[in-house]
Amino acid sequence: MSSRQDGRSGEDRLIDRFFRPIAKHPGALGLVDDAAFLTPPEGSDLVLTVDAVVSGVHFFADDAADLVAKKALRVNLSDLAAKGAKPLGALLSLSMPENTGNDWLQAFARGLGEDCDAFDCPLLGGDTTGTPGSLTISVTALGAVPTGKMVKRSGALPGDVLVVTGTIGDAVLGLKLRHQPDSPAFARLNRTARAHLGDRYLMPQPRLVLARSLHEQATAAIDISDGLAGDVGKLAAASGVAARIEAKRIPFSAPARAVLAEEPGLIEAMLGGGDDYEIAAAVPENHFKALQAAGAEAGVDVTAIGRIEAGEGVTVLGLDGQPLSLKQASFSHF
Repeated sequence: MSSRQDGRSGEDRLIDRFFRPIAKHPGALGLVDDAAFLTPPEGSDLVLTVDAVVSGVHFFADDAADLVAKKALRVNLSDLAAKGAKPLGALLSLSMPENTGNDWLQAFARGLGEDCDAFDCPLLGGDTTGTPGSLTISVTALGAVPTGKMVKRSGALPGDVLVVTGTIGDAVLGLKLRHQPDSPAFARLNRTARAHLGDRYLMPQPRLVLARSLHEQATAAIDISDGLAGDVGKLAAASGVAARIEAKRIPFSAPARAVLAEEPGLIEAMLGGGDDYEIAAAVPENHFKALQAAGAEAGVDVTAIGRIEAGEGVTVLGLDGQPLSLKQASFSHF
């Protein structure tokens, strides 16, 4: 039966085949309506965020479709985590070039469905379009936080400890490794170390396990998507304070330290290159141990890397303890 006879378009059939099976939440209405519905938990504020990822900018054209789907969702979940929010659901907008095949779509939907289940963030709806341009995936994520408890960028106070989760700089090194695999900086890395850096670029790890502790302990927080130095600068500016970062205290992975040993100048890219998707937060000193303990229980390192101070701007002390002048504190599309 043709689409004209049964009233369904090619887009309807695409949604039927690839996305309806993973839209399990009752509010998604089986993806047959123009909108979805969601009832927020009682006593909660809604937290909303949207990020797009574009082929050739945020991922490579030959990256596995299931991993691309996971990155598209996870970069948004990282924003929710930094706000102290629990995911409620997500909307997907997918703009595809004409040569996007069914095999790619099948793998994309599989990866998206796996992460929707893993992070308890159901697919609620979205849109699919064709495009003469690059493959573009935009996800809007919705979360919930107890009323009045969202952790904003503003709120940091002089004397707060500046902390980060996980490790910093791996993702930008993973990107450089993809572009320049024969660079002397990576010469001593074994296959496992190279895989670690590559995975950190393509597969963010949203720190949702710390969301509750963040809204209980932190005065301000931001997800590190554009670079540690620049994103801390955004937090400091929003809070009307200054920040001091000590590079010698920043948690670097073993592969990252090996790269730095070969090419110390890469410290600038690692502090300003983006794609870490970790969390930077300001925490009162008497709350730091509680946040660190919550991280340890969840298997996520929480490391103090500096202080919030009176004033404005960000001071970065290099590995030698001397002020470091960064040509670019964060990645920018414009």
